[in-house]
Amino acid sequence: MRYVRHLTMVALTFATVAPASAQTAVEPDRTVLPMPFPPFEGVIGRTYKESVEDWPKLPTPPDGAPNVVVILLDDVGYGQTSTFGGPVPTPALDALADEGLRFTRFHTTAICGPSRAALITGRNHHNAGSGFLAEWATGFPSYDNMIPRSTATMGAILKYNGYATSWFGKNHNTPDWESSVAGPFDRWPTGMGFDYFYGFIGGETHQYYPVLFENTSPVEPGQSPAEGYHFMTDMTDKAIDWMRYTKSVAPQKPFLMYFAPGAAHAPHQPPKEWRDRFAGTFDDGWDAIREHTFARQKEIGVIPADAELTARPEWARNWASLDDQQRHVYSKLMENFAGYLAFTDHEIGRLLDAIRALPDAENTMVIYIVGDNGASSEGGFDGTINEVKSLSGFPTDLDEVEARLDDLGGPDTEPHYPVEWAWAGNAPFQWVKQVASHLGGARNPMVITWPARIHEKGGVRTQFTHLIDVLPTILEAANIPAPTTVDGIAQKPMDGTSFLGVFDDSAAPEVRTRQYFEVFSNRSIYADGWKANAQHTLPWRQDLAPGNWENDRWELYHLSEDYSEARDLASEMPDKLAAMKAIFDDEAEKNHVYPLDDRGTGRLAVPKPTPSDPARRHFVFYPGATRLPETAAPNTKNKSHTISARIEMPESGGEGVILAAGGSSAGFALYVKDGRLVYHYNWFDEYRPQVVSSKPLPAGPSDVRMEFVYAGAEGELGKGGTATLFIDDEPVGSVEIDRTVAARFGIDTFGVGEDSGAPVSTEYLPPYRFTGKIDEVVVDLE
Repeated sequence: MRYVRHLTMVALTFATVAPASAQTAVEPDRTVLPMPFPPFEGVIGRTYKESVEDWPKLPTPPDGAPNVVVILLDDVGYGQTSTFGGPVPTPALDALADEGLRFTRFHTTAICGPSRAALITGRNHHNAGSGFLAEWATGFPSYDNMIPRSTATMGAILKYNGYATSWFGKNHNTPDWESSVAGPFDRWPTGMGFDYFYGFIGGETHQYYPVLFENTSPVEPGQSPAEGYHFMTDMTDKAIDWMRYTKSVAPQKPFLMYFAPGAAHAPHQPPKEWRDRFAGTFDDGWDAIREHTFARQKEIGVIPADAELTARPEWARNWASLDDQQRHVYSKLMENFAGYLAFTDHEIGRLLDAIRALPDAENTMVIYIVGDNGASSEGGFDGTINEVKSLSGFPTDLDEVEARLDDLGGPDTEPHYPVEWAWAGNAPFQWVKQVASHLGGARNPMVITWPARIHEKGGVRTQFTHLIDVLPTILEAANIPAPTTVDGIAQKPMDGTSFLGVFDDSAAPEVRTRQYFEVFSNRSIYADGWKANAQHTLPWRQDLAPGNWENDRWELYHLSEDYSEARDLASEMPDKLAAMKAIFDDEAEKNHVYPLDDRGTGRLAVPKPTPSDPARRHFVFYPGATRLPETAAPNTKNKSHTISARIEMPESGGEGVILAAGGSSAGFALYVKDGRLVYHYNWFDEYRPQVVSSKPLPAGPSDVRMEFVYAGAEGELGKGGTATLFIDDEPVGSVEIDRTVAARFGIDTFGVGEDSGAPVSTEYLPPYRFTGKIDEVVVDLE
């Protein structure tokens, strides 16, 4: 029986090299992932008759490990939901909070991508390579937005421990230059440990024309906006279906679901009936809403009775000082946001109802984080109907917004509200999203339920906690250790600490006594009840890079006695402030915060890695090349370029897009309509020059070309130029374009043969596929 002896020797060899805990079938070693197959314990004879089978035992979670659902809203302030005293009714969140615990001193990083990196890895955002957003990435390890393999995600850790894992909605942790068909796919959700992904990549998406992926493949919605499509409903349906199907097949197997809507990030796009529910609700203005919120927060106990409402900042206008037009437009923009947030709560309520109907609902832990940062002021002082335009440094004229109020939130607008609504939405705190120095940017509500473990209903927890503490808490709840090695890569220690102990005891000691904050050079340090802050940049000024960090004014607050950062003690306690600044520097060095970088638009223009040679100037694409992200596509901005194509027109009815880049917010399209060649340029939906060929395209094959001659000198951004059309080398029309988009078209993509998503031009409906034949499309950059 030499086969038996051989297998016995293999088993003995395995036992000598495996950790001691891996030698027992009772509890495997979970610190090294994936766990290896245990040694074969059957018998192999010469034939099956004298052999004994022994199937490999796949990893299973520890007994009693719960299902875990992590819900993360986007751009929602502490004082916006009714659950935490705000003006927007959120009955689904209210009901969940009544079943479990409200956390009133929970913290984020103050900006979305970094918050999400901290949440899924349990590490501070700089340690996870995510010091700021992917679109603003720079070539430093803490800022390149390439989450390292040394910071394995909750998806990988739980999957390797036998969980089913999924991710729905927003994914702002895959660099957009890695989101093309060329990959790599290591930093896609499926490459980071999530078995299934359905959602979008980037900071935001159009709710009616989303840029969708299923796992790593682009997919298109099954309905049009006119047929009732909305992404929030779609992703909720997909999440419910996945959860039910998973439990139908393997009811004993726990699951992790990461459910991350794009809501309530701009563009604020609710169904019209939800916007209309709030008509007149905000006519009293942001001052009154903020004061009412503050009173309700005290009434329901989500802020202390002695908390103070922080003073109006100098940049926030008094509602009474506004004219009638401003008050009318601003209140309508807030109604639209409220409809979006309330609709999101309704859809999440459907998900929560499906969870409650599970056979093991009692052993399902729901962690609902109400915002990845504070409310957003990125709509500027007048708000906008084109949020990408606003982010690019071009405010929207108030008359333009007023003219589009009837369309607000629909498929043809991409709205955001004015700065002061964000300030009011973060009551009782100072500042807004991006301003990590202050609680208005970095303190968000959280609700947790777990019926099998949390028996207190409607409880409040006031311990200082942070996003990095969520993953350690999940692991302790499942009785799973933090791994030391994943996929052969040694792991950075978790920066977070489990707060599972506070589930049972409202008086449990703090699990976190020190935490730094830094985004866009806005920085802060919390230590033992004290907090020192240095506000540096303005979130509504992407063109501002003040520098002179040494001139920043630091503030000092005793949070143990001053919940809302209302009383600055810096001038009274200079020695304490100096000690706190020294602690910040120590934490910044330890967590790789440096170098500080306060550039906004300037960082957008920093060249990012591409799937091809960055010096490449000649690109050839073929039909089927669609949904290519902007950073992976040829960068035609701020330079002369040529787009040429070999096409074949049918005898009749030839039309459609040859090449399109961008979408309704900004972009360009080369297409055929009414038999003629058209080049259309969309400058933020405000300025739309186009040229139509002076003669029709012939039936059969022809060569078409658009040549753009840039008028700006080298290094000049956003200048105009001349676009000329050619058919078989004959010039057939030109147009002078007086300005162009300098940095980003926005949230849509590049494609050949169709305009997927929101249309670049208003003259057609997407996808407006080309009805003839395209041999190839060539883009040449000068």
